[in-house]
Amino acid sequence: MIRFYMIAAPLLLLAAAPAQAQQANMTFFITSTPIGNGGNLGGLAGADNQCQTLAQAAGAGAKTWRAYLSTQAADGQPAVNARDRIGKGPWTNAKGAVVAKDVADLHGTNALTKQSVLSEKGDVINGSGDTPNRHDVLTGSQPDGTAFAAGDDKTCKNWTSSAQGSAVVGHHDRVGLRDDDASKSWNSSHGSRGPDGGCSQNDLKSTGGDGLLYCFASN
Repeated sequence: MIRFYMIAAPLLLLAAAPAQAQQANMTFFITSTPIGNGGNLGGLAGADNQCQTLAQAAGAGAKTWRAYLSTQAADGQPAVNARDRIGKGPWTNAKGAVVAKDVADLHGTNALTKQSVLSEKGDVINGSGDTPNRHDVLTGSQPDGTAFAAGDDKTCKNWTSSAQGSAVVGHHDRVGLRDDDASKSWNSSHGSRGPDGGCSQNDLKSTGGDGLLYCFASN
């Protein structure tokens, strides 16, 4: 038995090495865990920090990570487009598969599916038909990755509200509420809603989400 463990341990280390190397090279993931405060992410800075923290834990912290989120013009501040925050690509998941070649590909014919939109750990995230369903991903964005016009709240007050408001979400598994392309969108499927006003953690869960984010390496 002693001899077996001495042999097995190096083999386990060798098996883990390729996975760790792939995670270190990844440039895209969906967060495995939410910040947990509904749509109040602490603004864009808080969301970016969540991406950076999870990437660091996975061995990919040397890159600069950005959350795929837009904000709307408000209080004298201009809108921010999610597509402008995430670099130029290409982007690969934790298994080394390319999910999009560039910004145009990401918002056109991309390879984002439930099986390719992996967490920073390389895991598949629950989607439609799973318990619990977590396929709603916060984006606050239009299908082309740009921000919505000022007015109706589409970003939980620019990611600072966990009460009243709404946030546009995408479906990471590309499964829609209807048989149309819009509801199957990875980044702009529908707005959040729920018993607490639309932006609480409970609200996000009630419509099939958990406050998860898409994270991209911008450099």
